[in-house]
Amino acid sequence: MFSDQEWGLLVGLPQAVAVAASAAEADGIRATIAESQAGLDAISAGRESGIPLVQDIAQELVSRVGDPEDGEQAPLIELPNRETAVADVLARARAAAVLLAEKADEGEAGAYKHWLVNIAEQVVAAASSGGVLGVGGDLVSESEQRFVDRLSKTLND
Repeated sequence: MFSDQEWGLLVGLPQAVAVAASAAEADGIRATIAESQAGLDAISAGRESGIPLVQDIAQELVSRVGDPEDGEQAPLIELPNRETAVADVLARARAAAVLLAEKADEGEAGAYKHWLVNIAEQVVAAASSGGVLGVGGDLVSESEQRFVDRLSKTLND
């Protein structure tokens, strides 16, 4: 159904979304660790979606990056440039949406896109931004919410 390159796009995008969502706001190491773990948990949850496309992609990703049910920790990925990373993820999301419109049924495409937005939402809500030593601040900052909104719009336009 999908070429190797197309499959690579679909498989790589969930982790890229998690990393970009974490990068949407400059946080300390504790918040970044919490966000990375939330991303891995949200990716792993895709294995139980009931949609074969999402299940297969989630299973492949968990086999690559680790299974939180086995106590494995998410890898921390540092981004050299936040704006470039977010723009790259949005471009890849746009390409995935076009690909899915051409090659997947509407239910699978919708489930995959919903899963990506859910991953972003889980990551940005995993740790508050701002505040001091984890106290105070916003659960979801403006820049984090803006990323989630842009991702959702990109996938659904």
